[in-house]
Amino acid sequence: MPTAVRLKLSVMMFLEYFVWGAWYVTMGTWLGSLGFSGEQIGLTYGTTALAAMISPFFVGMFADRFFATERLLSVLHLLGGGALFYASTRSTFWPLYTAVLVHTLFYMPTLALTNSLSFRQMKDPKREFPPVRVLGTIGWIAAGLIVGTLGVEATGKPMQLAAAGAVALAAYCLVLPHTPPQMTGRVRFRDVLGLDALQLMKDRSFAIFVLGSFLVCIPLQFYYAFANPFLNAIGVTNAAGKMTMGQMSELVFLLLMPWFFKRLGVKQMLLVGMGAWVTRYILFAYGNNEALVWMLYLGILLHGICYDFFFVTGQIYVDQKAPPTVRAAAQGFITFVTYGVGMLIGSWLSGRIVDAYVVAGEVGHDWQSIWLAPAAMATAVLVLFALFFKSDATAEVVR
Repeated sequence: MPTAVRLKLSVMMFLEYFVWGAWYVTMGTWLGSLGFSGEQIGLTYGTTALAAMISPFFVGMFADRFFATERLLSVLHLLGGGALFYASTRSTFWPLYTAVLVHTLFYMPTLALTNSLSFRQMKDPKREFPPVRVLGTIGWIAAGLIVGTLGVEATGKPMQLAAAGAVALAAYCLVLPHTPPQMTGRVRFRDVLGLDALQLMKDRSFAIFVLGSFLVCIPLQFYYAFANPFLNAIGVTNAAGKMTMGQMSELVFLLLMPWFFKRLGVKQMLLVGMGAWVTRYILFAYGNNEALVWMLYLGILLHGICYDFFFVTGQIYVDQKAPPTVRAAAQGFITFVTYGVGMLIGSWLSGRIVDAYVVAGEVGHDWQSIWLAPAAMATAVLVLFALFFKSDATAEVVR
């Protein structure tokens, strides 16, 4: 791949995840300052899950068959940026929720589109894609550091920053390499949803993997929706900036994953990832902003293990388990189950539990009880996995 193309793709990835990282982490803190309930905050975070369930239609029906990818990306980011800016000016639930939902419906398809556009320009994606994709994580980190440094976490400014980034990315997409559609013919509903992958559910271990992935995504949403409000409530300064330590650890563990695969294998990697989520929530439950502040920092730093060992390992397991003819369908199916249905339920449930533990005082919530709830859920899934999941794909993954 020519250096000029690699640079263009790297900037694209930086801006792509800058947009998401600028508003997603701190939205819960802002919504709380507007007087939104925990359930309302959870539901607003659930918009990404709703969009993740719908976005395959955009990718399967438009980019693959009708429009050049870079032009579709430009339109989606422009419309999404406008919706996000409108959301930043709202202060009541339904108008703000609707605007965020519109934004996520435009944004979530771009995650797959930026990947597919990149792959089309590469001769060896396995070697060339990681150095390009890593700029996305750096973009997320940069957004968090900017928001934290400016001290605007409890305002709509992060959404406005993200909206500006989306508009800039919309313009930038027009200079990306031309990537015309490759497919023709009618669109089958089962292809879009990955229903052909259901045949894999006949395998007991794969079925346990899907069930466990779905269940574990429910407690996972507690972190995404309420970690920043929690840290701000207990007085942690520059919480958004400090939370980027999680993405920094993600970079490190992503590089170390081949080493861990050779020594642990798929099942142990998944168990370690789930165990890290349990540990993170326990650390949050018993940590504080005084002598035990190290527990909070350690909980944030565990993000690399939480994300890479579970999600990335899971994606590799699915790729190796599925026959070549249904690999794309299998990835679409597991995304629908986890990022879609699992996190949608988690968004609603996390909000209900946060509302159930409202207390009088400056902190406003019984955060220890709140964090112990997802810790218990994740522990139950961990036990399920340990007892019933068997992996026969270790040799294939590390070959």
